[in-house]
Amino acid sequence: MAFALARAGARVAMNFSNNEVRARAAYAELESAGGTGILVRADVTNEQHVTAMVQQVTETLGPVDILIPNATPAQPKRPLEEYSWEFYQEMLDYFVRSPYLLCRACVPGMKRRRWGRIINIISEVYSMGVAPFTAYAAAKGGQVGFSRSLATELAPYGITVNMISPGWIPTERHASDPQPVKDAYLKTIPAGRWGVPDDIGGAAVFYASEQASFLTGQFLTINGGRTFGI
Repeated sequence: MAFALARAGARVAMNFSNNEVRARAAYAELESAGGTGILVRADVTNEQHVTAMVQQVTETLGPVDILIPNATPAQPKRPLEEYSWEFYQEMLDYFVRSPYLLCRACVPGMKRRRWGRIINIISEVYSMGVAPFTAYAAAKGGQVGFSRSLATELAPYGITVNMISPGWIPTERHASDPQPVKDAYLKTIPAGRWGVPDDIGGAAVFYASEQASFLTGQFLTINGGRTFGI
């Protein structure tokens, strides 16, 4: 998404929290492709970190016009009895608290300028009720409700709030996933191919564009036809 937006002309602030080596490599790749922006470090579940990050980005690049909350923790599948409330809380911190903090920091400026784009990243897990995955699915459901209510609230200010719901897009984080599991999933994709990061990036660019100015509160599923947005 960052690369696609950079290619479309946006100045991109890429945030990371943990792996500085990978983050710097990703940002160097963006710069080598002609993108401009800044690499920042913040824990987006932490209010003070978010405030400082948005201030740094604003001072370096200018006001935040496009916001894509996309942080995530580990997502182990477990039966209900094996989840603790602490784990549920971690999911809520990443998928509800984090978007809330980011939006609260950026929305006032968007309101003043009467323009803004907020794009929340959901998951086909929410639509399909994948099991055993109640903590993740519940938090993603909360993010959907947050997005839809916020879309209605901000529409009078020229600010859109939309959602992208990807299927399984194999990246480096999936390198150790069992091949039989991958093969079984691929067979369920009507399009007959894996999704790639650019499939998601293209959707982000569209949502951020003027062509999508009358589109808000929408749920776009990108998984080759496995499910349909609701």
